[in-house]
Amino acid sequence: MPLTKPNQQLRRDLKEAAALLKWSGVDLMQAAVRLSEAGQEDEAKELMILALSYQAMEDTLAGYADEVKAGQINRSKPL
Repeated sequence: MPLTKPNQQLRRDLKEAAALLKWSGVDLMQAAVRLSEAGQEDEAKELMILALSYQAMEDTLAGYADEVKAGQINRSKPL
């Protein structure tokens, strides 16, 4: 059964949010590497922890998008 328009939009929004988190995490990791190379290991560690939390949330949102596609999550009406 094809997705309704509200569910299509929900899935797109979830995938977009996941992608933003992914690339933000990549940027944070790169900044952490630069800080580490500059001798600022404590700050680098904090950025790496943040980047890993972004990655975990990205995985969660991507999973929700898959659940929308499978019909397990449903938006009843658009906001």
